[in-house]
Amino acid sequence: MAKKIAILGPECTGKTTLANQLAEYFNGIWVPEYARTYVANLNARYTFADVEHIAKTQIEQISSANNLQNFVFFDTELILTKVWFEVVFKKEPPWLDEAIQHNSFDLYLLTDTSIPWQPDPVRENGGQMREFLFQKYEYYLRYYKFPYEIVNGIGEQRLHNAIQIIKRYFRLT
Repeated sequence: MAKKIAILGPECTGKTTLANQLAEYFNGIWVPEYARTYVANLNARYTFADVEHIAKTQIEQISSANNLQNFVFFDTELILTKVWFEVVFKKEPPWLDEAIQHNSFDLYLLTDTSIPWQPDPVRENGGQMREFLFQKYEYYLRYYKFPYEIVNGIGEQRLHNAIQIIKRYFRLT
């Protein structure tokens, strides 16, 4: 059975890089962030319906990994989407809370904001918003009682820290 690990954190905290590197290191599978590609390909500002579509696709991705036999690293997950709904739309779909509880991961890696924020056409939340979002994600990880560790550092140190957390958590040598 797969060991599913979610990489969660504010924008520009190295989630994509980390998820990809960890999948390579542990000979696992990397599930890229669907939302980024989806939003980048829209010809207009995203809507509530767009974010709901993204959440449903995330659920499908999580479900499809259940029968795999190795590590699966998800570049984001439903808590991030929940906070996205809250911050942008001030509401969320009524089914989302239950979906979060039923699509949990073996471990969550919460990336801190030690990596400097760099703007791009899809990113919206630099500055103090990154710290606010970090706190929201940590709040929900505690609220749902999900197992998580905070990953800090920059570059190779960040990767090394994440590898050590995973080895310790899963008791790997």
